Amino acid sequence: MGIFDNMLVKYGSFIVGYGVLALPVFGPGSEEYLKRVSKDPMKITKDYVRNSSLLINLSKAIGRLVVSYKDVQSLAGYTHLVYEVKTVLDDFDKGIYQRAQVSKSAIQLGKNGRIDNKSENIKFEGVPIVSPTGDVLVESISFEINKGMNLFITGPNGCGKSSLFRILGELWPASGGVVHKPPKEDIFYIPQRPYLPSGKLRDQIIYPHTEEHMRNVKKVSDDDLLKLFELVQLGYIVQREGGWDKENDWNDVLAGGEKQRIAMARLFYHSPKFAILDECTSAVQLDVEAIMYKHCKELGITLITVSHRQTLWQYHEFNLKFDGQGGWGFHQIQAS
Repeated sequence: MGIFDNMLVKYGSFIVGYGVLALPVFGPGSEEYLKRVSKDPMKITKDYVRNSSLLINLSKAIGRLVVSYKDVQSLAGYTHLVYEVKTVLDDFDKGIYQRAQVSKSAIQLGKNGRIDNKSENIKFEGVPIVSPTGDVLVESISFEINKGMNLFITGPNGCGKSSLFRILGELWPASGGVVHKPPKEDIFYIPQRPYLPSGKLRDQIIYPHTEEHMRNVKKVSDDDLLKLFELVQLGYIVQREGGWDKENDWNDVLAGGEKQRIAMARLFYHSPKFAILDECTSAVQLDVEAIMYKHCKELGITLITVSHRQTLWQYHEFNLKFDGQGGWGFHQIQAS
């Protein structure tokens, strides 16, 4: 459509303008015109120059009117955004601080809930998802994830997906109900932008362990780490960066996809019972992503994934879906 509009404005106006200019000389009434100017080439040229300027500019103006709908659409979009901003500012003046997807309720922000750190599984019993500012994203949620129940979490932005994990990790207090969860060493969390500590290349994969703990407690060698790197297709980094003892600012050295693959190699190294994957493969190719998810299942890691990629459905058996208006649903994913 854009190509057509450009052709119409740039070339269509010239075609129409020159076509109209040709009518007095080559059209049906050409004899009368030529007789009036006595077939004088100088007068014909004078009319041609004057009329071409007027008619071509007129044609361009008509062409701009034809494609002006795009400018009107852009103006309507900007007007709508300005209207939304004005609406929010008017709400502030009235003392209203409520977002469209959240609400205020009788739930009191505090530590009214209880955390059970000795459970074998992850279970929420009547737990509200409440932000520290008092916004109630979900008034009450109850579900249970046993080992081997791979869960896929979906929903619009701001509906409470990541907030659920903040409560699970005790970053946010539980405002009600009971949260059952295993000890912290059995749960591993990988965000979209993984943390890369300052230090050696080896530290990026064993974090938060030290090299001494890796060798003496975990009984893991550098060759074992190289196998994990090769599994996530990062084997070339060890040679490129100069070995495992190379120190660097890894946030600047590594690309986004490489950082996410290092985080997955870190997950394989720790091999927890539960792994919370929050958009952690958004910058990874689909074929590499498939290899990593299959290896997680081979290690017996129960996956709890937040992602918008449809290709990840096949690695999960259950779905927790938020609707963005405070509602949610927990159901088993059909094999089809």
